[in-house]
Amino acid sequence: MFAVIEYGNRRIRILGATAHPTASWVAQAAKNLVMDLEDAGCRAEVLIRDRDG
Repeated sequence: MFAVIEYGNRRIRILGATAHPTASWVAQAAKNLVMDLEDAGCRAEVLIRDRDG
């Protein structure tokens, strides 16, 4: 599962889920999030990622 937590308001966005994530799948989900944020007039400032298996 790929989820993002907005720090300021603690809103959680579920971006997708797959049994076998690939680098291209994650990159596309992140691009989609950035486009959604831009449409809402926001922008991402920090990305913290956890690669725990």
